[in-house]
Amino acid sequence: MPRYFIDLHDGTDIVRDRDGYDLPSLEAARSQAVKIMTRIAQGFSDAPGRQDYMAAVRDEMGVVRMRLRVSLDADPVG
Repeated sequence: MPRYFIDLHDGTDIVRDRDGYDLPSLEAARSQAVKIMTRIAQGFSDAPGRQDYMAAVRDEMGVVRMRLRVSLDADPVG
């Protein structure tokens, strides 16, 4: 079964996935990354400003196969 790694970046720090996930396909890796990004979005602060996170899904060879991004822009209008 292929192994995929999901690295996270918050605009400042990068967290490299050193363990990875044994998943049957790139689609399954996308689903795993979406679950991770959903948990991150649930932890966003309610403070004004912008919060951005990106996930990069790498395959066993280290090639980035997919990127996902989640953002919250909580600035008041006017």
